[in-house]
Amino acid sequence: MSGRYSDQDVEHYDRPRRRTRPRTKERPTYDDAVDGVVVTVDRGRFTLLIDGRTVMAMKARPLGRKGVVVGDRVRVVGDVTGDDGSLARIVEVRERETTLRRTADDDDPVERVIVANAGQLVVVTALADPEPQPRLIDRALVAAYDAGMQPLLCLTKADLADPETLLGTYRSLGVPWVVTQLKGPGASDLSELRERLTGRTSVLVGSSGVGKSTLVNALVPTALRDVGHVNAVTGRGRHTSTSAYMLALPGPEDGQSLGWIVDTPGIRSFGLAHVQPEHLIEAFPDLDEMTEDCPRGCTHGTDEPECGLDEAVANGTADPERVMSFRRLLAARSEPAY
Repeated sequence: MSGRYSDQDVEHYDRPRRRTRPRTKERPTYDDAVDGVVVTVDRGRFTLLIDGRTVMAMKARPLGRKGVVVGDRVRVVGDVTGDDGSLARIVEVRERETTLRRTADDDDPVERVIVANAGQLVVVTALADPEPQPRLIDRALVAAYDAGMQPLLCLTKADLADPETLLGTYRSLGVPWVVTQLKGPGASDLSELRERLTGRTSVLVGSSGVGKSTLVNALVPTALRDVGHVNAVTGRGRHTSTSAYMLALPGPEDGQSLGWIVDTPGIRSFGLAHVQPEHLIEAFPDLDEMTEDCPRGCTHGTDEPECGLDEAVANGTADPERVMSFRRLLAARSEPAY
């Protein structure tokens, strides 16, 4: 018998098929999944709070590249006992109500989500040591308005400088503020700040050394967040918080939570590449209605011809200081980041 195959043999040859499981479009329903909240993230591991228990989890493969950040509300399967060595799986991320994001600089196309589902952005700035950075404050306010969050200006170290100088810059914007002092005569008990935080999820942002972690430790004594000092030469603080961490704001009774606060690492720049300048006006309804007759493509900046804001100032229907403050925020978006 010849070792060669004829053309007829080749024509009728059937290649053996691999045995595979039939494909299905059905996805697991995860009916047994439980709800949790992400309180911190560390190298691909997520610390969750589930029914008062702290649970470690990893992201399930079907989520792919979908990001999971502090504040996310998630559905979890697996071992959710919280016992040492246990590990659950995050199988779903609930739709976010708000998303606070920034970029490394204004040319960076990669957005970095800081926290999800926070309703209030607390911009923490020291009145001295280190000196206030109005440009950084402005950029944080722009990010808050873009995210649909309520801003709050928290001025620390009131024993070192008069807050009126800085407050005069932001009064016309209608940004609420609190002034705190934790040292020296007249030290505050943080009751006003605690009232502003009650019933909300608030994220604290600011440059290093302004006192975010000190505030967190005073508000949540069990937090034990590291506290750093300001460099006498550079005037900059040392990064003490290395990751965002969400903590319950304790009430007067044990086990009672008045709200949630998120401590974040100190920032030295707040890129706004993701913010569209023409959308910023929407955060100011009283000014927005004055721009209805603006030419197409008007950004409402100082140099825009025939802008409705200029007409409103001219006829006395708009507060000139408020318009000027809005345009300062608008300019902060286009100025170079730190």
